[in-house]
Amino acid sequence: MAINTDVEDWGRLNSSTDSGERARLLQSPSVDSVPHIETERSTGVSSIAAVFIVVNAALGAGLLNFPAAFSMAGGVTAGVMLQMFMLIFIISGLVILGYCSQVSNESTYQEVVRVTCGKVTGILCEVAIAIYTFGTCIAFFIVIGDQLDRLIQATNGDPDSPLAWYKGRKFTISVTAALFILPLSIPKEIGFQKYASAISVIGTWYVTIVVIVKYIWPDKNDMSGYIPVSSASWTAVFNAMPTICFGFQCHVSCVPVFNSMTKKEIKPWGLVVTLSMVICLFVYTGTGVCGFLTFGSSVQQDVLMSYPPNDIAVAVARTFIIICVVTSYPILHFCGRAVIEGLWLRFRGEQVEVCVRREQRRRILQTLVWFIVTLVLALFIPDIGRVISLIGGLAACFIFVFPGLCLMQAKLSETDNRSTSWHGMIILGGSW
Repeated sequence: MAINTDVEDWGRLNSSTDSGERARLLQSPSVDSVPHIETERSTGVSSIAAVFIVVNAALGAGLLNFPAAFSMAGGVTAGVMLQMFMLIFIISGLVILGYCSQVSNESTYQEVVRVTCGKVTGILCEVAIAIYTFGTCIAFFIVIGDQLDRLIQATNGDPDSPLAWYKGRKFTISVTAALFILPLSIPKEIGFQKYASAISVIGTWYVTIVVIVKYIWPDKNDMSGYIPVSSASWTAVFNAMPTICFGFQCHVSCVPVFNSMTKKEIKPWGLVVTLSMVICLFVYTGTGVCGFLTFGSSVQQDVLMSYPPNDIAVAVARTFIIICVVTSYPILHFCGRAVIEGLWLRFRGEQVEVCVRREQRRRILQTLVWFIVTLVLALFIPDIGRVISLIGGLAACFIFVFPGLCLMQAKLSETDNRSTSWHGMIILGGSW
């Protein structure tokens, strides 16, 4: 919540509330640069505002992969059923995290895990967050390359003529990254990113509308492949799980949202996350179903890549996605850098005050290494499906593994009230 040092920004949240506000949510408490949430509780966040924040945290570039996920699942029925089944665990995980945050009196995901599950599990959680944000940054570069390829093809005139070297994928990604993403990633604070949320929200909704409209009124040039009506095997359905987890993963961001609410109680929090996930479900299902039915089994991992490059409406959607990704990369990098900084300070056993003098040099070095490595990997791993499979698996850990461990450990710490519900919670946490 607190990448904005101006408390009033948080108090007047609306639909433009920045999904990037979650950048500081992941920051390690070892890297304090703004007041804690307790000092900002006076204004608080209403339940309606919390819904917008959670929705913004969940919606993003993962939207583009849902038609391919439906294809992997084996059709519309299997894809929708898998989403509905997973939604139960996704919502339950968010409620569990709110409960564990309340019990542990901690306001960030990794600190809740550290306090309830111990130091080792807390470190594993921080490492998982760093790897997840790192992989997502790679995926962002790949998305930029995919969309720029299509936009350049649309302006190239003759589609069969070879592209000039300065129109090549590696060159365009590198130039876009160096000119826009790197300068946005270096600053210590990213409060200026709060204004990018409106574009991100508009962009994701616009993509959904375009995909639905293109299904209702298809172009003659859209080539639909075979549309399966059932999965080849029951195990094939689970191939879509990483993509769905990647799309719905907002658990790391939502712990501070719960702590920032005016009514920090489990019941209103349960209503907030339920409504938020239902909204996301409609957006993802609309894109997934209509995109899959438009192209069938021939749909690409990025659904916008399945449309012809000269479609104006789709070109606008590609532009929105590029802007969304360019502004989202610094946020994810900020999250990963903050976690790495916290791990480094703990490993060195140094206090924040001692390291302030070297902070700028360390931050620039970390940013450059992160930026260069993610860029190089994106240039040589053009298939976004491979990246989504990896980070989708980590997203599943944030949704299933850590909340279950936290619930079990939180209940085991209660020694005075071991009722039937207590045993039920232990079993639920252990089987999560």
